[in-house]
Amino acid sequence: MMQTSPLNQVLQQIAALSMEDQSMVVQMVMKRLHESKRSQLLERIHEAEDNYQAGRVTTGTVAQLMRQVQDD
Repeated sequence: MMQTSPLNQVLQQIAALSMEDQSMVVQMVMKRLHESKRSQLLERIHEAEDNYQAGRVTTGTVAQLMRQVQDD
């Protein structure tokens, strides 16, 4: 007997909904996805700010950065 994956089960349940409800599910999932991406971006921003405040960043031109990378 073949077992259905949780994703397929969810998709089957969504397919059983009315078109209006399916549309609402899509909107809710997209909103949650955007919120999750926004949270990840904010975490990276805070990490970058912490690195900047701690002096763990350097500035310069692309050429200077490439020389520094090659020297390491």
